[in-house]
Amino acid sequence: MKNIIVIGSRGSELALWQAKFIKREIEKAVKNVKVEIKIIKTKGDKILNVALSKIGDKSLFTKELETALLNGEIDLAVHSLKDLQTQLPKGLKLAAVTKRHPVEDVLIARKKGTTLWTLKENAVVATGSLRRKSQIMHLRPDLKLIELRGNVPTRIEKFLMSDWDGIILARAGVERLKLSKYISSIIDKNEILPAVGQGALGIEILEKNEEINLILGSIHDEDTYLAVLAERSLLRTLEGGCQVPIGAFAEIKSNGLYLDAMVGSLDGTITFRKKTRGKKKDAEKIGKNLAGDLLKAGAKKILNDIYLNVRLK
Repeated sequence: MKNIIVIGSRGSELALWQAKFIKREIEKAVKNVKVEIKIIKTKGDKILNVALSKIGDKSLFTKELETALLNGEIDLAVHSLKDLQTQLPKGLKLAAVTKRHPVEDVLIARKKGTTLWTLKENAVVATGSLRRKSQIMHLRPDLKLIELRGNVPTRIEKFLMSDWDGIILARAGVERLKLSKYISSIIDKNEILPAVGQGALGIEILEKNEEINLILGSIHDEDTYLAVLAERSLLRTLEGGCQVPIGAFAEIKSNGLYLDAMVGSLDGTITFRKKTRGKKKDAEKIGKNLAGDLLKAGAKKILNDIYLNVRLK
């Protein structure tokens, strides 16, 4: 058994909360082991003045962590699962997924209780996500949406110092950092579907590292894993990334796995949304099949148009 286990993490407050959470869980599961956290800066942490959709790198927040894994500098990498690309580099695997935090997005506005529907006409709302922009514009085409980057506390601080009417963030990040006092309202999943994997942590390791794999068994939540497996299968089939407005949410119930997904145009004028249910053991197949249904319904044209514009730029 290793005496020291090294966790690789990004340096933001949320990333460090996540790494420290996994550190505590490992220390609870394994006695007489020292767990250290190594901070690694990713491309996404360095480029803060460009919209995520314009950078166009699927491994924006993971590549440097994965390189450290492959080089043996760290034993495991902790990711917000929504940042982890669906195709992992050769030699690496997703070894564990933690129990999911509530997945919704939240609105932070000037007044408690303000919702997407009660924001004034032509209100200014900031978000860095094309997924959110597309769905918001579909619901409230009058709103003026502007770009927002940075970690969670920075985004909230920017809002407080601005004249914007609101910002949208993931509930998980806000609540994990104990910033819930700023939440005006929680946005229902029926209105805005979350990002694939939102609210869950993914732990990536070397495929051949059986010792770490065994340790992570105590942290792994199988129902969350199967749910995000369906979502990630859908995203992989759609070949989506941060340049495409795709939302999905799967959950395990007593009678199977339910998957709800959408693909939207960049301006929100067209949205394709479908739901399905199947056996949880067929999680990957469910995601793949629902992606196929969305493509047949018309999402293929949206995706082709977006990718064509990206190539032309």
